[in-house]
Amino acid sequence: MRKIAILALGALALGVASAQSNVIKIASVSPLSGPQSALGTAIAQGAQMAIEDAQARFQQLGFQLQFAPQDDQASPDVGVAVARRIVNDPDLLGIVGHLNSGVAIPASEIYKDTNLVMVSPANTNPRVTDRGYLNVNRICGRDDVQGPVGAEYAVRVLRKQRLFVIHDKTPYGQGLAEAFAARARELGAQVVALVGTEEASNFQPLILQMRAQRPDLVYYGGIYDKGGVLIKQMRERGITATFMGGDGLDSSDLVRIAGSASKGVIYTTTAGPISTLPKAAAFAQRYKAKFGKDPEAYAVYAFDAANVIINALEAAIKANNGRKPTREQVARAVREVKMDGLTGRIEFDSKGDRKLSDYYVVGLKEAKYPGEVLRVIQFAPPAARQ
Repeated sequence: MRKIAILALGALALGVASAQSNVIKIASVSPLSGPQSALGTAIAQGAQMAIEDAQARFQQLGFQLQFAPQDDQASPDVGVAVARRIVNDPDLLGIVGHLNSGVAIPASEIYKDTNLVMVSPANTNPRVTDRGYLNVNRICGRDDVQGPVGAEYAVRVLRKQRLFVIHDKTPYGQGLAEAFAARARELGAQVVALVGTEEASNFQPLILQMRAQRPDLVYYGGIYDKGGVLIKQMRERGITATFMGGDGLDSSDLVRIAGSASKGVIYTTTAGPISTLPKAAAFAQRYKAKFGKDPEAYAVYAFDAANVIINALEAAIKANNGRKPTREQVARAVREVKMDGLTGRIEFDSKGDRKLSDYYVVGLKEAKYPGEVLRVIQFAPPAARQ
C-alpha cells in the first residue's frame, strides 16, 4: 500500500510540475555512438529539424519547444536506463525512436507507465505495436510484411530455390528472418538452413555451412555493421550466392564496411529512398546544408515522426484551452493525427500502426549507396488479434 501511495504522489508531482513549466521537450532515443550510430544519428537529426521548424509556432502559443537527443547505444539495457531517466522529466511529452526493436520493446514498457508517447520511425518488429499500448506508434512498416515481401522477390522474381537464412538473434533480426523463411517455404523454395548467430567478426563457421549446403541466396536478418562483415567474408571465400536482407542493411556504412563486396546486395526496406519521396527533396537539401552529409535511411521518417508529435501537441494544447497538456492527452492526440508527411499520408489504426505503409526492394548494382529501387509495394498492417 505504501509503495502505491508513493507512486501516486510521484505521478501527482509529475503532473503539477509539468503544468507549472512552459517548457515542452521532445526526445529522440537512438544509437548516437557505436557501430549503429549512422542510422541512429540520422534519426536524431531528422527529429531535430522538425522541432526547430516548429519552435517559433510554440513560442506564439506560450511554450518553449526543446529537443532532447538521447543515446541508447543500440543496447536494451542502456535503452531501459535512458527510459527510466527521461520519464522523470515532467517537461518531456514525446519520444521519436528507437532504431532497434530489441531496445524499443523493453524501453516502451517504461514509457507506458506514465503514458509517455513514442512515435517510431524505424521499429519493424510486430510486437512493438501488437501489445496494444495507447502510447506506442510507428510510421514505418512491419517485419511480418517486410519478410514476405523479400521472399516473394527472392523466389518469384529472382527465382532462387535454395535459401540459407541467418539472423542476429535480436527481436528484429530473428522476426524478420523467420517471416522471410516462412513465406519462402509457402512459395515452394527450400530453406536449407535457418541459423541464429551473435557473431560480429568471424563468420567462417557459417561460410563452411554454406559451402556444404550450396545455397543460391543467403538472407541476413540483422544490421549493416555485422551484415557488411558477413558479405565481405563470403565473397573473400568464394561464396557467390545472392546476398539479401532487410532494412537493417539500408545504410551507407554497409558499403563502407563491405567495400566492393556490397555490389549486387539486395535489401527490402520500410524507409523510402529520397528519390521515391517527391516531397522530401527540399528536406534532403536542407539536411545536407545543415549537417554536411546526405540523409541516411530513417532521417526523413524521423522528421515525420517528430511532426506527428508536434501536431498532436498543438491539438492537445488547443483542446486544453491553451494550457500545457498531460502525457495521456498527448498520447491520445497522436493516435488521432491525420497528416500528409514527407513520407506520404500518415494515419494510425487502433494498435498504432500506420494504416498503409510502403515496402521497397532496393538493389546495389554498384558498390555505391543509395541503391536502385527495384519494386515498391504498399500494404496495410495485419488486423489486430482478437
